[in-house]
Amino acid sequence: MRASLVLAVSAALVAGTALGSAPVAQAAETAGSIRFVDIAGEGGTVLKANVVTPAGDAAARHPLIVLPTSWAVPQVEYLAQAKKLADSGYVVLTYNSRGFWQSGGEIETAGPKDIADASKVIDWALANTPSDPAHVGMAGVSYGAGISLLAAANDPRIKAVAALSGWADLIDSIYSGRTQHLQAAGLLGGAGYLTGRPGPELQQILSDFLSSNLDKEDEMIAWGRKRSAVEQLDRINANGAAIMLGNAWGDTIFPPNQYASFYEKLTGPKRLEFRPGDHATAEATGLLGLPNDTWTSAHRWFDRYLKGDDNGIDRERPVQLKPRSDAPYEGYADWKSLDANRRKFDLGGTQRIWANVDSGANGGVVLLSNLLDQFFQAPPVASLPLLPRAFAGVWQSERYDTPQRVRGTVKVHTTVSSTKESGTLVAYLYDVGPLGLGKLVSNAPYTFHDRTPGQPFGVDLDLFSTAYDVPAGHRLALVVDTVDPLYIEHNPTGAQLTFSSPTADPSYVSVPLRAE
Repeated sequence: MRASLVLAVSAALVAGTALGSAPVAQAAETAGSIRFVDIAGEGGTVLKANVVTPAGDAAARHPLIVLPTSWAVPQVEYLAQAKKLADSGYVVLTYNSRGFWQSGGEIETAGPKDIADASKVIDWALANTPSDPAHVGMAGVSYGAGISLLAAANDPRIKAVAALSGWADLIDSIYSGRTQHLQAAGLLGGAGYLTGRPGPELQQILSDFLSSNLDKEDEMIAWGRKRSAVEQLDRINANGAAIMLGNAWGDTIFPPNQYASFYEKLTGPKRLEFRPGDHATAEATGLLGLPNDTWTSAHRWFDRYLKGDDNGIDRERPVQLKPRSDAPYEGYADWKSLDANRRKFDLGGTQRIWANVDSGANGGVVLLSNLLDQFFQAPPVASLPLLPRAFAGVWQSERYDTPQRVRGTVKVHTTVSSTKESGTLVAYLYDVGPLGLGKLVSNAPYTFHDRTPGQPFGVDLDLFSTAYDVPAGHRLALVVDTVDPLYIEHNPTGAQLTFSSPTADPSYVSVPLRAE
Protein backbone atom coordinates (compact mmCIF):
# COMPACT_ATOMS: atom_id res chain seq x y z
CA MET A 1 0.00 0.00 0.00
CA ARG A 2 2.83 2.39 0.89
CA ALA A 3 4.52 1.75 -2.44
CA SER A 4 1.32 2.32 -4.40
CA LEU A 5 0.69 5.59 -2.55
CA VAL A 6 4.22 6.81 -3.30
CA LEU A 7 3.66 6.04 -6.98
CA ALA A 8 0.28 7.79 -6.94
CA VAL A 9 1.69 10.87 -5.23
CA SER A 10 4.60 10.96 -7.67
CA ALA A 11 2.17 10.74 -10.60
CA ALA A 12 0.10 13.57 -9.18
CA LEU A 13 3.15 15.78 -8.76
CA VAL A 14 4.41 14.99 -12.25
CA ALA A 15 0.94 15.91 -13.56
CA GLY A 16 1.04 19.13 -11.57
CA THR A 17 4.42 20.03 -13.05
CA ALA A 18 3.14 19.27 -16.55
CA LEU A 19 0.07 21.41 -16.01
CA GLY A 20 2.33 24.25 -15.01
CA SER A 21 4.90 23.98 -17.78
CA ALA A 22 2.82 25.09 -20.76
CA PRO A 23 1.32 28.18 -19.08
CA VAL A 24 4.77 29.32 -17.87
CA ALA A 25 5.87 29.70 -21.47
CA GLN A 26 2.74 31.69 -22.23
CA ALA A 27 3.43 33.92 -19.23
CA ALA A 28 6.85 34.80 -20.61
CA GLU A 29 5.32 35.73 -23.96
CA THR A 30 2.66 38.01 -22.44
CA ALA A 31 4.57 39.47 -19.51
CA GLY A 32 2.89 42.86 -19.97
CA SER A 33 -0.50 41.50 -18.93
CA ILE A 34 0.53 38.99 -16.24
CA ARG A 35 1.83 40.03 -12.85
CA PHE A 36 3.10 37.77 -10.08
CA VAL A 37 2.14 39.38 -6.77
CA ASP A 38 2.03 38.78 -3.03
CA ILE A 39 -1.31 39.19 -1.27
CA ALA A 40 -1.82 39.44 2.48
CA GLY A 41 -4.36 36.79 3.45
CA GLU A 42 -6.07 36.24 6.77
CA GLY A 43 -3.79 37.23 9.65
CA GLY A 44 -1.26 38.72 7.23
CA THR A 45 -0.23 35.34 5.77
CA VAL A 46 1.41 35.90 2.38
CA LEU A 47 -0.36 34.23 -0.53
CA LYS A 48 1.53 33.89 -3.79
CA ALA A 49 -0.68 34.94 -6.69
CA ASN A 50 -0.73 36.06 -10.30
CA VAL A 51 -3.03 38.48 -12.09
CA VAL A 52 -3.99 38.44 -15.76
CA THR A 53 -5.74 41.53 -17.06
CA PRO A 54 -7.47 42.22 -20.39
CA ALA A 55 -5.85 44.44 -22.98
CA GLY A 56 -7.43 47.76 -23.86
CA ASP A 57 -8.68 50.80 -21.95
CA ALA A 58 -6.94 50.86 -18.56
CA ALA A 59 -9.83 52.85 -17.07
CA ALA A 60 -12.48 50.27 -18.01
CA ARG A 61 -13.89 47.95 -15.37
CA HIS A 62 -14.03 44.19 -16.00
CA PRO A 63 -15.66 41.23 -14.26
CA LEU A 64 -13.31 39.43 -11.85
CA ILE A 65 -12.70 35.68 -11.57
CA VAL A 66 -10.68 34.31 -8.63
CA LEU A 67 -9.12 30.84 -8.91
CA PRO A 68 -7.69 29.11 -5.80
CA THR A 69 -5.23 26.37 -6.76
CA SER A 70 -5.84 22.64 -6.48
CA TRP A 71 -4.37 20.61 -3.63
CA ALA A 72 -0.58 20.42 -3.98
CA VAL A 73 -0.46 22.20 -7.37
CA PRO A 74 1.64 25.38 -7.94
CA GLN A 75 0.09 28.77 -8.68
CA VAL A 76 0.75 28.49 -12.42
CA GLU A 77 -1.96 25.81 -12.63
CA TYR A 78 -4.62 28.00 -14.24
CA LEU A 79 -2.53 30.35 -16.38
CA ALA A 80 -3.67 28.84 -19.69
CA GLN A 81 -7.32 29.28 -18.73
CA ALA A 82 -6.60 32.67 -17.15
CA LYS A 83 -5.17 33.89 -20.46
CA LYS A 84 -8.27 32.70 -22.34
CA LEU A 85 -10.57 34.40 -19.84
CA ALA A 86 -8.56 37.63 -19.93
CA ASP A 87 -8.68 37.62 -23.72
CA SER A 88 -12.48 37.55 -23.45
CA GLY A 89 -12.60 40.47 -21.02
CA TYR A 90 -12.06 39.19 -17.47
CA VAL A 91 -9.58 40.14 -14.79
CA VAL A 92 -8.33 36.80 -13.49
CA LEU A 93 -6.50 36.29 -10.21
CA THR A 94 -5.19 32.86 -9.27
CA TYR A 95 -3.44 32.19 -5.98
CA ASN A 96 -1.73 29.35 -4.16
CA SER A 97 -3.80 28.29 -1.18
CA ARG A 98 -2.18 28.78 2.21
CA GLY A 99 0.21 26.11 3.36
CA PHE A 100 1.23 25.01 -0.16
CA TRP A 101 4.39 25.79 -2.10
CA GLN A 102 5.56 29.39 -1.61
CA SER A 103 2.41 30.65 0.11
CA GLY A 104 2.74 31.09 3.86
CA GLY A 105 0.85 29.48 6.70
CA GLU A 106 -0.19 25.87 7.19
CA ILE A 107 -2.65 23.66 5.28
CA GLU A 108 -6.09 24.28 6.75
CA THR A 109 -8.06 22.00 4.35
CA ALA A 110 -10.66 24.61 3.40
CA GLY A 111 -10.98 25.73 6.98
CA PRO A 112 -12.09 29.18 8.20
CA LYS A 113 -8.72 30.79 7.37
CA ASP A 114 -8.92 29.54 3.78
CA ILE A 115 -12.39 31.01 3.38
CA ALA A 116 -11.23 34.32 4.88
CA ASP A 117 -8.27 34.24 2.45
CA ALA A 118 -10.68 34.11 -0.50
CA SER A 119 -12.36 37.33 0.67
CA LYS A 120 -8.98 38.99 1.26
CA VAL A 121 -7.95 38.09 -2.28
CA ILE A 122 -11.16 39.64 -3.64
CA ASP A 123 -10.48 42.76 -1.55
CA TRP A 124 -6.98 43.04 -3.03
CA ALA A 125 -8.19 42.54 -6.59
CA LEU A 126 -10.85 45.21 -6.28
CA ALA A 127 -8.27 47.65 -4.88
CA ASN A 128 -5.42 46.87 -7.28
CA THR A 129 -6.94 45.81 -10.61
CA PRO A 130 -9.64 47.19 -12.93
CA SER A 131 -12.18 44.75 -11.44
CA ASP A 132 -15.89 45.44 -11.22
CA PRO A 133 -17.12 44.83 -7.62
CA ALA A 134 -20.61 44.02 -8.89
CA HIS A 135 -19.40 41.11 -11.05
CA VAL A 136 -17.18 38.75 -9.05
CA GLY A 137 -16.86 35.01 -9.70
CA MET A 138 -14.83 32.11 -8.32
CA ALA A 139 -13.79 28.82 -9.84
CA GLY A 140 -11.39 25.99 -9.25
CA VAL A 141 -10.54 22.35 -9.68
CA SER A 142 -10.62 19.98 -6.70
CA TYR A 143 -9.41 21.95 -3.65
CA GLY A 144 -10.12 25.19 -5.49
CA ALA A 145 -13.68 24.01 -6.14
CA GLY A 146 -14.31 23.23 -2.48
CA ILE A 147 -12.95 26.61 -1.36
CA SER A 148 -15.01 28.40 -4.02
CA LEU A 149 -18.28 26.85 -2.84
CA LEU A 150 -17.54 27.64 0.80
CA ALA A 151 -16.53 31.19 -0.11
CA ALA A 152 -19.86 31.66 -1.91
CA ALA A 153 -21.59 30.91 1.40
CA ASN A 154 -19.58 33.54 3.24
CA ASP A 155 -19.02 36.36 0.75
CA PRO A 156 -22.15 37.74 -0.97
CA ARG A 157 -19.99 39.60 -3.50
CA ILE A 158 -19.48 36.27 -5.31
CA LYS A 159 -22.14 36.10 -8.03
CA ALA A 160 -21.08 32.99 -9.94
CA VAL A 161 -19.10 29.81 -9.21
CA ALA A 162 -17.74 26.97 -11.35
CA ALA A 163 -16.74 24.16 -8.98
CA LEU A 164 -14.98 21.38 -10.92
CA SER A 165 -14.06 17.95 -9.53
CA GLY A 166 -14.70 19.20 -6.02
CA TRP A 167 -16.71 18.29 -2.98
CA ALA A 168 -19.82 19.64 -1.34
CA ASP A 169 -19.86 16.98 1.39
CA LEU A 170 -16.40 15.97 2.60
CA ILE A 171 -17.74 13.17 4.81
CA ASP A 172 -19.75 11.57 2.01
CA SER A 173 -16.69 11.88 -0.23
CA ILE A 174 -13.96 10.06 1.70
CA TYR A 175 -16.03 8.34 4.42
CA SER A 176 -19.06 7.14 2.50
CA GLY A 177 -20.71 4.03 3.89
CA ARG A 178 -18.84 4.76 7.13
CA THR A 179 -15.74 3.43 5.38
CA GLN A 180 -12.37 5.18 5.06
CA HIS A 181 -11.37 5.68 1.43
CA LEU A 182 -7.77 4.63 1.99
CA GLN A 183 -6.10 5.45 -1.30
CA ALA A 184 -7.88 8.80 -1.63
CA ALA A 185 -6.93 9.94 1.88
CA GLY A 186 -3.41 8.55 1.53
CA LEU A 187 -2.86 10.35 -1.77
CA LEU A 188 -4.12 13.67 -0.39
CA GLY A 189 -2.12 13.32 2.81
CA GLY A 190 1.06 12.29 1.04
CA ALA A 191 0.82 15.09 -1.52
CA GLY A 192 0.16 17.58 1.30
CA TYR A 193 3.33 16.56 3.15
CA LEU A 194 5.42 16.65 -0.05
CA THR A 195 4.27 20.06 -1.31
CA GLY A 196 3.09 21.90 1.77
CA ARG A 197 2.94 22.20 5.53
CA PRO A 198 0.02 20.35 7.14
CA GLY A 199 -1.08 22.03 10.36
CA PRO A 200 -1.40 20.13 13.66
CA GLU A 201 -5.15 19.70 13.22
CA LEU A 202 -4.79 18.10 9.78
CA GLN A 203 -1.95 15.89 10.97
CA GLN A 204 -4.09 14.59 13.82
CA ILE A 205 -7.12 14.04 11.58
CA LEU A 206 -5.03 12.08 9.06
CA SER A 207 -3.51 9.98 11.82
CA ASP A 208 -6.87 9.16 13.39
CA PHE A 209 -8.52 8.51 10.03
CA LEU A 210 -5.86 6.21 8.59
CA SER A 211 -5.39 4.33 11.88
CA SER A 212 -9.16 3.74 12.23
CA ASN A 213 -9.33 5.49 15.60
CA LEU A 214 -13.08 5.18 16.07
CA ASP A 215 -12.86 6.88 19.46
CA LYS A 216 -12.29 10.06 17.45
CA GLU A 217 -14.99 9.38 14.84
CA ASP A 218 -17.33 12.14 16.06
CA GLU A 219 -14.46 14.66 16.06
CA MET A 220 -13.43 13.68 12.51
CA ILE A 221 -17.00 14.02 11.28
CA ALA A 222 -17.35 17.44 12.92
CA TRP A 223 -14.08 18.52 11.29
CA GLY A 224 -15.37 17.40 7.88
CA ARG A 225 -18.75 19.06 8.26
CA LYS A 226 -17.11 22.39 9.00
CA ARG A 227 -15.49 22.08 5.58
CA SER A 228 -18.59 20.98 3.64
CA ALA A 229 -20.64 23.42 1.58
CA VAL A 230 -23.76 21.32 2.12
CA GLU A 231 -23.64 22.35 5.79
CA GLN A 232 -23.85 26.00 4.69
CA LEU A 233 -26.53 25.46 2.07
CA ASP A 234 -28.93 28.04 3.52
CA ARG A 235 -26.29 30.76 3.26
CA ILE A 236 -25.36 29.76 -0.29
CA ASN A 237 -29.00 29.87 -1.35
CA ALA A 238 -29.55 33.17 0.45
CA ASN A 239 -26.58 34.77 -1.33
CA GLY A 240 -27.94 33.49 -4.64
CA ALA A 241 -24.74 32.84 -6.57
CA ALA A 242 -25.15 31.00 -9.89
CA ILE A 243 -23.43 27.67 -9.31
CA MET A 244 -22.09 25.24 -11.89
CA LEU A 245 -20.89 21.84 -10.67
CA GLY A 246 -18.78 19.54 -12.83
CA ASN A 247 -17.33 16.14 -11.99
CA ALA A 248 -16.31 12.76 -13.41
CA TRP A 249 -18.30 9.55 -12.99
CA GLY A 250 -15.29 7.68 -11.70
CA ASP A 251 -13.87 10.30 -9.32
CA THR A 252 -12.15 8.17 -6.67
CA ILE A 253 -11.52 11.13 -4.36
CA PHE A 254 -14.82 13.03 -4.55
CA PRO A 255 -17.43 10.60 -5.97
CA PRO A 256 -20.32 12.14 -7.93
CA ASN A 257 -23.19 11.22 -5.59
CA GLN A 258 -22.48 13.99 -3.11
CA TYR A 259 -22.42 16.62 -5.88
CA ALA A 260 -25.75 15.41 -7.28
CA SER A 261 -27.38 15.53 -3.85
CA PHE A 262 -26.05 19.03 -3.23
CA TYR A 263 -27.20 20.20 -6.66
CA GLU A 264 -30.79 19.18 -5.97
CA LYS A 265 -30.84 21.38 -2.84
CA LEU A 266 -29.62 24.56 -4.57
CA THR A 267 -32.35 27.11 -5.27
CA GLY A 268 -30.49 29.68 -7.40
CA PRO A 269 -29.28 29.36 -11.02
CA LYS A 270 -27.51 26.02 -11.25
CA ARG A 271 -26.00 23.50 -13.64
CA LEU A 272 -24.65 19.95 -13.15
CA GLU A 273 -22.29 18.21 -15.57
CA PHE A 274 -20.90 14.67 -15.29
CA ARG A 275 -18.41 13.12 -17.69
CA PRO A 276 -16.22 9.99 -17.89
CA GLY A 277 -12.93 10.04 -16.01
CA ASP A 278 -11.39 10.19 -12.55
CA HIS A 279 -10.44 13.01 -10.23
CA ALA A 280 -9.69 16.21 -12.21
CA THR A 281 -9.07 14.26 -15.43
CA ALA A 282 -12.13 15.78 -17.11
CA GLU A 283 -10.57 19.26 -16.76
CA ALA A 284 -6.91 18.37 -17.26
CA THR A 285 -6.56 19.07 -20.99
CA GLY A 286 -8.12 22.49 -20.47
CA LEU A 287 -5.44 23.33 -17.92
CA LEU A 288 -2.93 22.77 -20.70
CA GLY A 289 -4.81 25.20 -22.92
CA LEU A 290 -6.33 22.48 -25.13
CA PRO A 291 -10.02 22.33 -26.13
CA ASN A 292 -12.05 21.01 -23.21
CA ASP A 293 -15.81 20.63 -22.73
CA THR A 294 -15.73 21.35 -19.00
CA TRP A 295 -13.87 24.63 -19.35
CA THR A 296 -16.01 25.64 -22.33
CA SER A 297 -19.09 25.29 -20.13
CA ALA A 298 -17.41 27.22 -17.32
CA HIS A 299 -16.61 30.12 -19.67
CA ARG A 300 -20.20 30.17 -20.93
CA TRP A 301 -21.44 30.10 -17.33
CA PHE A 302 -19.39 33.16 -16.40
CA ASP A 303 -20.29 34.95 -19.63
CA ARG A 304 -23.96 34.55 -18.75
CA TYR A 305 -23.86 35.36 -15.03
CA LEU A 306 -20.98 37.84 -14.81
CA LYS A 307 -21.13 39.56 -18.20
CA GLY A 308 -24.87 39.16 -18.78
CA ASP A 309 -24.41 37.62 -22.24
CA ASP A 310 -27.56 35.97 -23.60
CA ASN A 311 -25.73 32.83 -24.72
CA GLY A 312 -28.57 30.40 -23.97
CA ILE A 313 -26.87 28.35 -21.27
CA ASP A 314 -29.64 29.27 -18.82
CA ARG A 315 -32.26 27.85 -21.22
CA GLU A 316 -30.56 24.50 -21.73
CA ARG A 317 -31.49 21.48 -19.65
CA PRO A 318 -29.35 22.08 -16.57
CA VAL A 319 -28.25 18.48 -15.95
CA GLN A 320 -25.83 17.40 -18.68
CA LEU A 321 -24.49 13.84 -18.68
CA LYS A 322 -21.87 12.28 -20.93
CA PRO A 323 -22.13 8.47 -20.82
CA ARG A 324 -19.03 6.31 -20.46
CA SER A 325 -19.11 5.53 -24.18
CA ASP A 326 -19.09 7.33 -27.50
CA ALA A 327 -22.69 8.42 -26.98
CA PRO A 328 -23.44 12.17 -27.06
CA TYR A 329 -24.37 14.33 -24.08
CA GLU A 330 -27.84 13.90 -22.62
CA GLY A 331 -29.82 16.70 -21.00
CA TYR A 332 -32.24 16.34 -18.09
CA ALA A 333 -34.49 18.81 -16.31
CA ASP A 334 -33.16 17.74 -12.91
CA TRP A 335 -31.26 14.94 -11.21
CA LYS A 336 -34.34 13.23 -9.78
CA SER A 337 -35.59 12.64 -13.33
CA LEU A 338 -33.08 9.82 -13.52
CA ASP A 339 -35.09 7.88 -10.91
CA ALA A 340 -38.24 7.83 -13.02
CA ASN A 341 -37.51 4.49 -14.71
CA ARG A 342 -36.07 1.73 -12.51
CA ARG A 343 -35.64 -2.00 -13.07
CA LYS A 344 -34.89 -4.48 -10.32
CA PHE A 345 -33.28 -7.87 -10.16
CA ASP A 346 -33.51 -10.11 -7.13
CA LEU A 347 -30.74 -11.10 -4.75
CA GLY A 348 -32.42 -14.37 -3.90
CA GLY A 349 -31.29 -17.24 -1.74
CA THR A 350 -28.68 -17.27 1.00
CA GLN A 351 -24.96 -16.83 0.44
CA ARG A 352 -22.22 -16.97 3.09
CA ILE A 353 -18.68 -15.65 2.56
CA TRP A 354 -15.49 -15.55 4.59
CA ALA A 355 -14.00 -12.14 5.28
CA ASN A 356 -10.38 -10.86 5.08
CA VAL A 357 -9.66 -12.21 1.58
CA ASP A 358 -9.76 -10.21 -1.66
CA SER A 359 -11.88 -12.23 -4.08
CA GLY A 360 -10.42 -10.55 -7.15
CA ALA A 361 -13.31 -8.14 -7.58
CA ASN A 362 -12.18 -4.59 -6.81
CA GLY A 363 -12.70 -0.96 -7.77
CA GLY A 364 -9.27 -0.49 -9.34
CA VAL A 365 -6.54 2.02 -8.46
CA VAL A 366 -7.14 5.65 -7.51
CA LEU A 367 -6.77 7.99 -10.53
CA LEU A 368 -5.45 5.30 -12.88
CA SER A 369 -8.35 2.89 -13.47
CA ASN A 370 -11.01 5.42 -14.35
CA LEU A 371 -8.54 7.39 -16.45
CA LEU A 372 -8.18 4.25 -18.59
CA ASP A 373 -11.96 4.01 -18.72
CA GLN A 374 -12.20 7.65 -19.80
CA PHE A 375 -9.85 7.35 -22.77
CA PHE A 376 -10.09 3.65 -23.72
CA GLN A 377 -13.41 2.51 -22.20
CA ALA A 378 -11.43 -0.08 -20.26
CA PRO A 379 -12.77 -0.27 -16.69
CA PRO A 380 -11.57 -2.86 -14.14
CA VAL A 381 -12.67 -6.37 -15.07
CA ALA A 382 -13.31 -9.67 -13.29
CA SER A 383 -14.14 -13.14 -14.55
CA LEU A 384 -17.31 -14.01 -12.65
CA PRO A 385 -17.05 -17.80 -13.16
CA LEU A 386 -13.59 -17.70 -11.57
CA LEU A 387 -14.48 -15.63 -8.51
CA PRO A 388 -14.09 -17.89 -5.44
CA ARG A 389 -17.57 -18.29 -3.93
CA ALA A 390 -16.08 -18.79 -0.49
CA PHE A 391 -15.03 -15.12 -0.53
CA ALA A 392 -17.54 -13.48 -2.89
CA GLY A 393 -21.31 -13.45 -3.13
CA VAL A 394 -22.53 -13.37 -6.73
CA TRP A 395 -26.02 -12.68 -8.12
CA GLN A 396 -26.92 -12.17 -11.78
CA SER A 397 -29.85 -10.69 -13.66
CA GLU A 398 -31.46 -12.31 -16.67
CA ARG A 399 -29.82 -11.77 -20.04
CA TYR A 400 -31.17 -8.54 -21.53
CA ASP A 401 -32.62 -8.56 -25.07
CA THR A 402 -32.11 -4.80 -25.48
CA PRO A 403 -29.40 -2.38 -24.31
CA GLN A 404 -29.78 -1.23 -20.70
CA ARG A 405 -28.75 2.41 -20.38
CA VAL A 406 -27.87 2.84 -16.71
CA ARG A 407 -28.23 6.48 -15.64
CA GLY A 408 -27.86 7.64 -12.06
CA THR A 409 -27.52 5.83 -8.75
CA VAL A 410 -27.88 2.05 -8.44
CA LYS A 411 -29.37 1.05 -5.09
CA VAL A 412 -28.75 -2.22 -3.26
CA HIS A 413 -31.03 -3.56 -0.52
CA THR A 414 -30.13 -6.74 1.33
CA THR A 415 -30.14 -8.44 4.72
CA VAL A 416 -26.81 -9.21 6.38
CA SER A 417 -25.69 -11.06 9.46
CA SER A 418 -22.14 -11.41 10.75
CA THR A 419 -20.33 -13.68 13.13
CA LYS A 420 -18.61 -10.58 14.52
CA GLU A 421 -19.88 -7.22 15.77
CA SER A 422 -18.01 -5.21 13.10
CA GLY A 423 -17.39 -5.68 9.41
CA THR A 424 -16.98 -4.21 5.95
CA LEU A 425 -18.50 -5.28 2.66
CA VAL A 426 -17.93 -3.85 -0.81
CA ALA A 427 -20.58 -4.16 -3.52
CA TYR A 428 -19.70 -4.15 -7.22
CA LEU A 429 -22.04 -3.97 -10.20
CA TYR A 430 -20.68 -5.62 -13.35
CA ASP A 431 -21.69 -5.70 -17.00
CA VAL A 432 -21.24 -9.40 -17.81
CA GLY A 433 -20.70 -10.63 -21.37
CA PRO A 434 -21.47 -14.09 -22.82
CA LEU A 435 -18.13 -15.54 -21.62
CA GLY A 436 -18.62 -14.36 -18.03
CA LEU A 437 -16.15 -11.45 -18.16
CA GLY A 438 -17.49 -8.57 -16.12
CA LYS A 439 -16.71 -4.88 -16.70
CA LEU A 440 -17.11 -2.71 -13.61
CA VAL A 441 -20.13 -0.42 -13.77
CA SER A 442 -19.98 0.92 -10.20
CA ASN A 443 -19.13 0.03 -6.62
CA ALA A 444 -19.38 1.30 -3.04
CA PRO A 445 -18.27 0.19 0.46
CA TYR A 446 -20.32 -0.30 3.62
CA THR A 447 -19.03 -0.70 7.19
CA PHE A 448 -20.94 -1.57 10.34
CA HIS A 449 -20.04 -1.61 14.03
CA ASP A 450 -21.68 -2.69 17.28
CA ARG A 451 -23.95 -5.31 15.70
CA THR A 452 -25.07 -8.39 17.59
CA PRO A 453 -23.31 -11.43 16.09
CA GLY A 454 -25.72 -13.69 14.26
CA GLN A 455 -28.54 -11.10 14.29
CA PRO A 456 -29.67 -10.11 10.73
CA PHE A 457 -29.99 -6.44 9.85
CA GLY A 458 -31.01 -4.55 6.73
CA VAL A 459 -28.50 -2.74 4.53
CA ASP A 460 -29.36 -0.04 2.01
CA LEU A 461 -26.38 1.02 -0.08
CA ASP A 462 -26.15 3.56 -2.90
CA LEU A 463 -23.44 2.71 -5.41
CA PHE A 464 -21.48 5.56 -6.96
CA SER A 465 -23.57 7.25 -9.66
CA THR A 466 -22.74 6.49 -13.27
CA ALA A 467 -23.92 6.50 -16.90
CA TYR A 468 -23.12 3.18 -18.53
CA ASP A 469 -24.63 1.35 -21.51
CA VAL A 470 -25.01 -2.42 -21.08
CA PRO A 471 -25.11 -4.08 -24.52
CA ALA A 472 -27.95 -6.35 -25.60
CA GLY A 473 -27.19 -9.97 -24.77
CA HIS A 474 -25.34 -9.07 -21.56
CA ARG A 475 -26.34 -9.37 -17.92
CA LEU A 476 -25.84 -7.25 -14.84
CA ALA A 477 -24.29 -8.92 -11.84
CA LEU A 478 -23.81 -7.87 -8.23
CA VAL A 479 -20.68 -9.13 -6.49
CA VAL A 480 -20.05 -8.59 -2.79
CA ASP A 481 -16.78 -9.27 -0.99
CA THR A 482 -14.96 -7.86 2.03
CA VAL A 483 -11.58 -6.51 0.86
CA ASP A 484 -10.70 -3.77 -1.65
CA PRO A 485 -7.40 -1.85 -1.79
CA LEU A 486 -9.35 1.40 -2.22
CA TYR A 487 -10.82 1.14 1.28
CA ILE A 488 -9.95 0.30 4.87
CA GLU A 489 -11.84 -2.81 5.99
CA HIS A 490 -13.04 -3.62 9.49
CA ASN A 491 -13.49 -7.38 9.37
CA PRO A 492 -12.11 -9.24 12.41
CA THR A 493 -10.07 -12.33 11.63
CA GLY A 494 -12.25 -15.33 10.86
CA ALA A 495 -15.44 -13.33 10.35
CA GLN A 496 -18.20 -14.62 8.09
CA LEU A 497 -20.96 -12.60 6.45
CA THR A 498 -24.29 -14.10 5.44
CA PHE A 499 -26.57 -12.46 2.85
CA SER A 500 -30.22 -13.49 2.80
CA SER A 501 -33.53 -12.44 1.26
CA PRO A 502 -36.37 -12.81 3.77
CA THR A 503 -39.84 -13.27 2.33
CA ALA A 504 -41.10 -10.23 4.21
CA ASP A 505 -38.17 -8.07 3.04
CA PRO A 506 -36.71 -9.36 -0.24
CA SER A 507 -33.22 -8.33 -1.30
CA TYR A 508 -32.71 -6.64 -4.65
CA VAL A 509 -30.69 -4.33 -6.88
CA SER A 510 -32.57 -1.33 -8.26
CA VAL A 511 -31.09 0.03 -11.50
CA PRO A 512 -32.06 3.47 -12.92
CA LEU A 513 -32.48 3.28 -16.69
CA ARG A 514 -32.80 6.01 -19.27
CA ALA A 515 -36.36 6.28 -20.55
CA GLU A 516 -36.28 5.53 -24.28
